[in-house]
Amino acid sequence: MDITQLILDDHHEQRRLFAILEQIDRADTGVLSAIWDRLGSFLELHAAAEEAIFYPALLQVGLAANRKAGVEDETLDAISDHNEIRDAVAEVARHQVGTDEWFAAVAGANLANSDHMGEEEREGLTDFRRLASLTRRHQLAVSFAAYEALNFAGVQPVDKDPATYVVEAEKGEQASRSGSLSIGSLKRD
Repeated sequence: MDITQLILDDHHEQRRLFAILEQIDRADTGVLSAIWDRLGSFLELHAAAEEAIFYPALLQVGLAANRKAGVEDETLDAISDHNEIRDAVAEVARHQVGTDEWFAAVAGANLANSDHMGEEEREGLTDFRRLASLTRRHQLAVSFAAYEALNFAGVQPVDKDPATYVVEAEKGEQASRSGSLSIGSLKRD
């Protein structure tokens, strides 16, 4: 088991659910609503799991490999993307299911999510596979799967300030080490 594969599997499921929505009759609002409710909750759960498990680990391995600027930039961008996806999901909720406005909002959520997944697959996941051992990727996969299973009913959407997120994640990583890290001055003491 590998956390990068679990994330890719989640991405596949997100794409599948968006595709299902595109194929349901607009008048079938009960089914549209049920699929969207599942997808909207899943998008947030996935983001929360990445923020709790994957991105702190990406920062850790990037710092250890002296690739601080790259992994910081990737993480800042990802947290920003997660906020945009949350906003897009909230926009869907402002419209009556099955209307043109609702479908436009769903398309906006799909676009925000697709852009994020593409970047993450090209950058963060690729870097992590190169920098993290198979053992570490397995350990994180177990944690990621457990996080999603324990929170299957969903998590509360909470926007995060990307810079604060990175600083806190780096501080958490450094709790067991001497010294501290901060954005722009990531040096070991």
